[in-house]
Amino acid sequence: MKLIHSTKLDMMRNSLFFTIVLLLICCNIGHSTKNIQLPSPAKSYAKNHQEARSFCEMNGYATDFYYLIDLSIHPGRFRFFIYDFKKKVITHKNIVTHGSCDVFEANPDQWEKPKFDTRKDSHCSMKGKFKIGKRDYSSWGINVKYWLHGLEVQNQSAVDRMVVLHSWSAVSNHEIYPRVSPLSWGCPAVSDAFMRKLDQQLQATKKPVLLWIIE
Repeated sequence: MKLIHSTKLDMMRNSLFFTIVLLLICCNIGHSTKNIQLPSPAKSYAKNHQEARSFCEMNGYATDFYYLIDLSIHPGRFRFFIYDFKKKVITHKNIVTHGSCDVFEANPDQWEKPKFDTRKDSHCSMKGKFKIGKRDYSSWGINVKYWLHGLEVQNQSAVDRMVVLHSWSAVSNHEIYPRVSPLSWGCPAVSDAFMRKLDQQLQATKKPVLLWIIE
């Protein structure tokens, strides 16, 4: 009788042990799955690059590289890209500002989400294709700016609005997410270090360069 009773106790203990182990395994699996953060898939700009290449070839623009700005990306992350047509790769990237867009109406999401407007003094960003024009003096950053000539209805007021490509010492040369970059009055402003890179490229290029701002 003692042997039978001892055997039953051992079986109950073993059963309880395996039940506890199984519960712990299940709980850990559920907990791990819940907290795994999978990396977001990299956004493909293949169609943009192809369209940009065709545009540059057809309109006599530089076919070595072009500049792409994606304002759908968080302003604390890199969203200004230099794309090399020959190597078919993005060779450099950096943070770039967008406009505050708060003159004609309230803009509570201005720090993280750009709004677009062509009106003068709107302080909004503009999107579309631009021809990078004359190099000129700027009172900002490294004291260099490039005039932007809008090539579409949605950005034709760029010169009148004095929306130019320039640098600003307040713009970081590194990603600062979840913090955000400062707001501009519509100009795509970059870091001083990055502007020196752009300036070097632009001065060495005889043909006009395409800047394309997308959302």
